[in-house]
Amino acid sequence: MVTQTTQKSNEEIANEYVNSVYDTVCNRNPDEAEFHQVVKEIFDSLVPVLAKHPEYMNQSILERIVEPERLITFRVPWVDDEGNIHVNRGYRVQFNSAIGPYKGGLRFHPSVNPSVIKFLGFEQIFKNSLTGQPIGGGKGGADFDPKGKSDAEIMRFSQSFMHELGQHIGPDVDIPAGDIGVGPREIGYMFGQYKKMRGRFEAGTITGKGMNYGGSLVRKEATGYGTIYFVEKMLEKQGISFKGQTVAVSGSGNVSIYAIEKAKELGAKVVTCSDSDGYIYDEKGIDVETVKRLKEVERRRIEDYTDEHPHAKYFDSPTDVWTVPCTVALPCATQQEIDEETANQLIKNGVIAVGEGANMPTTLEAINIFKKNNVQFAPAKAANAGGVAVSSLEMAQNNMGFSWSFDEVDGRLREIMKNIYDNSSEAAETYGYAGDLVIGANISGFLKVADAMVAQGVV
Repeated sequence: MVTQTTQKSNEEIANEYVNSVYDTVCNRNPDEAEFHQVVKEIFDSLVPVLAKHPEYMNQSILERIVEPERLITFRVPWVDDEGNIHVNRGYRVQFNSAIGPYKGGLRFHPSVNPSVIKFLGFEQIFKNSLTGQPIGGGKGGADFDPKGKSDAEIMRFSQSFMHELGQHIGPDVDIPAGDIGVGPREIGYMFGQYKKMRGRFEAGTITGKGMNYGGSLVRKEATGYGTIYFVEKMLEKQGISFKGQTVAVSGSGNVSIYAIEKAKELGAKVVTCSDSDGYIYDEKGIDVETVKRLKEVERRRIEDYTDEHPHAKYFDSPTDVWTVPCTVALPCATQQEIDEETANQLIKNGVIAVGEGANMPTTLEAINIFKKNNVQFAPAKAANAGGVAVSSLEMAQNNMGFSWSFDEVDGRLREIMKNIYDNSSEAAETYGYAGDLVIGANISGFLKVADAMVAQGVV
């Protein structure tokens, strides 16, 4: 009886601590909804950990971990093809370096602002920890829209962006990579500018590079493949496989394309993909080679898929992609694309599993609906960690001066994703939330970082 009372008291103390720190975060960072959401989701998961380990409260770990070590904001002037001058805002949040140098992607998209960058950077701390690699959390980008820009305009913007960012990064400091709007073309332009600024070739400064100047095989495929490997493991625990599943995917970038490719390899039928204009439904199964060519080579809209596959249907509302009946849903487009209404629609249509390929594509309310209806849910920080995992493998190859084969990198990726699943599942069970991978991933990622912060003192 005494033990139960003590445990309840510890949980009450932990709850009060979590709520107090969260309120401070909201007051100090007003109007940052995305950042507030990710902090709330992670903090709530940590109550049982803090109740069991009050030393984290005594060391003010939450107050410290939620505050970026550094937030850099800068202007990015550039000249378009007509000679007009434009100015965008650039950002880099160097959030936490307790277990290694900052690591995280760069996003070029009009939606980029301090709240989005901080949400992504905070999430990245725990995602990177989950991979087991020695990398801390960071994120960056600019409110620049690359859509419709010429190669020359993209080059001038990327060079201007790196001219400022380059002063704050390096192989042992901060290693950026790509994200939405930043692919091999943009990475190449930025790496070239950095090389010119530094006067030497530092391959380990940025990842996602081309194979002919220090890149890694599987990097392009990594996030999509990794998401499927994680969901595959999650389904296996329920005695299910991808074979015979009907899969709906949103997006048509790298994550979506290679999630589609790997799901098909495992025997699933993928029936949708989308872009910002609309989505396609192909009852015969998406032809991934067509999508690759349209989006990666010709840079066309997904609507053009129906020109070559006239049996497929195009709909001009991208959010309606989740009205298509499926057993597995893979949101791979952007944040907040699945809300309560969408979650209920998916459940009504028979979904049994959801795997987040994008960052925070599901609202907290929708996640709770999936949990209440016993839908298996793979959270982004675990399921889409494959990209940063292979980025870390690229760093390792750069340091050693040689490249692994496709199969070797893919095998390492699959093993990392398996370990992330196992560690998240084990943490959830240890702290009384068996089967809840959201809580398990948060706890597993947090413990490694928190212990490193305690060991290093108040810095």
